[in-house]
Amino acid sequence: MALIKLGQDPEGPEGKSPTIYLDDEKATYLVQGWKVDDETRRSQLDLPGHEDVIEIPKRMVQFFPEVKDRGRADS
Repeated sequence: MALIKLGQDPEGPEGKSPTIYLDDEKATYLVQGWKVDDETRRSQLDLPGHEDVIEIPKRMVQFFPEVKDRGRADS
């Protein structure tokens, strides 16, 4: 399985995170971001035991192909 790096946060510390990847074999996204440890925020999520949550800034959505393609169609 080859992951395709779609983009990294241009404002991220040391340019390492957050990062968005595409797994083109499974047609899924992998998102590397900041771990959410705040129990108040986590308690507001319906989070099953086999899942976890990370956080990315809004500016990162630009790297999702659906958003990129929509932007090109509007130009």
